[in-house]
Amino acid sequence: MLDRIRREIDLAEGRIRPLVRCTSLIPSAALGAARKCTAYLKAENLQLTGSFKVRGALNKLLALKEAGYSRVATASSGNHGMAVAYSLRLTGLRGRVFLPRDVSVVKLRALEEQEVDFQLVNGECLEAERTARKWAQTEGIPYISPYNDPEIVGGQGTLGIELARQAPQLDTVFVAVGGGGLISGIAAWLKEVNPEIRIVACSPLNSPVMHESLKAGQVVNMESLPTLSDGTAGAIEPESITFELCRALLDDSVLVTESEIEAAMKLVLERHRLIIEGAAGVAVAGFLKAAAPSRCCAVVLCGGNVNRETVSRICRFPCGLGADP
Repeated sequence: MLDRIRREIDLAEGRIRPLVRCTSLIPSAALGAARKCTAYLKAENLQLTGSFKVRGALNKLLALKEAGYSRVATASSGNHGMAVAYSLRLTGLRGRVFLPRDVSVVKLRALEEQEVDFQLVNGECLEAERTARKWAQTEGIPYISPYNDPEIVGGQGTLGIELARQAPQLDTVFVAVGGGGLISGIAAWLKEVNPEIRIVACSPLNSPVMHESLKAGQVVNMESLPTLSDGTAGAIEPESITFELCRALLDDSVLVTESEIEAAMKLVLERHRLIIEGAAGVAVAGFLKAAAPSRCCAVVLCGGNVNRETVSRICRFPCGLGADP
């Protein structure tokens, strides 16, 4: 599977490169000083649709269009749905997005603006995925997984290509993990370029499904508590290709609390004037909490789709690294 994913990343680079942004790799003196290393922020919060998800969605839809398909179904807690909606308009395909009923207001509003057909489902992300798969089967159309798909992982892996080009000296990369599509794609490419690079998975303590699954050696079914990191929350599909990829490629896994996520979000806002969502805050918090500092690190800011009420609250939260300079 790993060889296939690397081939998919290479194919995705050719398909989507003219259609997505090569996002900035921003030096962070604040993070570097905190961990006594060189630190960078990979600003996928400034990507089209506000997150990395457009990479995988565009790659998958373009591949399906090449294969002659015209309609699709998918499920999402928000960012993947927004990316699919954008990609549907760009490719001329049609589809329906299934979402958990507690989806973030800002992400729901963005879907409404895209004028995509969507349906809210009671329960967590996994229930939305099951409903979407059933509907797709009934309609005889492809279902697009947010993470459990080689072409989705391949699209996300183009971020790894950018990191390798922008900072070949990197020795550690911190990435928030939910279903594992982003971190699998990044790790698959970077480990091929530099087998010694360390890939650290960062998860919210309130929804550590991949973390606990890796500990158990199998995908576990567990309850998730409410978390700021809604983009990584929820269950992992049984038999997901990303689980085995994560087992093979990840070097460490860090859990962070809700207060640590808030502090990280505020730090990035204050020091870099960047608004990030909870999942991106998880990666920053994981970097600050990781046991072994490295010489040169990148933290992937996976998205910036957060509602203004959350931004207002974190502005009143201590960031933990002293006063603003």
